[in-house]
Amino acid sequence: MRMATGRKYCREVILIFKIREKIRFMASLNERPHHVAASFAIGVFIGMSPLIGLHTILGLVIAYLINLNRVVTIIGVYVTNPWTVVPIYTFGTWAGTKLLKVEGVTERIDWTALSLNNVTHELRELFMPFIVGTFFIGAISAVISYFVIYALIKKRSDA
Repeated sequence: MRMATGRKYCREVILIFKIREKIRFMASLNERPHHVAASFAIGVFIGMSPLIGLHTILGLVIAYLINLNRVVTIIGVYVTNPWTVVPIYTFGTWAGTKLLKVEGVTERIDWTALSLNNVTHELRELFMPFIVGTFFIGAISAVISYFVIYALIKKRSDA
């Protein structure tokens, strides 16, 4: 049992170091804090969008079109990754049901009959809440991440 706790602690420490490494990288860039923070925030928004499978390409294209830092944008895009995608999209769908005032959707889904063949049929009522909710939390997360990254870079550059 002690070993599992040790492994969990090691994973958490590694994650913290990876996050610090990304922030150090962003702070070390010879760019204005606003530009770096905006690049990251746009990446976060794209990463949380419902456009599954297009995040990386979309991040690169948008970063190129509006002259953002492509590497920092992709770092933001990858906030949504295999470990975070389920909680982000679940929360986004829940937020969408609240925003659209959709009631009782989960009670109407026959979870026991859910299969790859009928997943689109069974979950169709969650499609619009998913779209609206993920765009909504993506926008809020982008705004928050902009200010957090901006403050961290400013603090680091002032030190």
